[in-house]
Amino acid sequence: MSTLHVLSHSPFGDSRLASCLRILGDHDALLLCGDAAYALQPGTLPFDTLQAGGCKVFVLAEDAQARALAIPGWAEAVDYPAFVELSIQHDKVNSWL
Repeated sequence: MSTLHVLSHSPFGDSRLASCLRILGDHDALLLCGDAAYALQPGTLPFDTLQAGGCKVFVLAEDAQARALAIPGWAEAVDYPAFVELSIQHDKVNSWL
């Protein structure tokens, strides 16, 4: 069983990202949207943690673009139709509100 974890809050304001990463399963994926895209800032702890974590990371392309963030090779930019497709591909969707 796989879960798509959706984060929308900045990784610098609370511990949602760290909590999420602790429970990610082998078949789970992480989608960064909104201010969660700031986790892709190189040289930060969230960036280093995601890069080393080996989990499948997606980011909404328009949110990364709005924040002038480059998409690293270990993450994949998606649009809203692809977000819907990811939701369908996984057994559950967990939004970290």
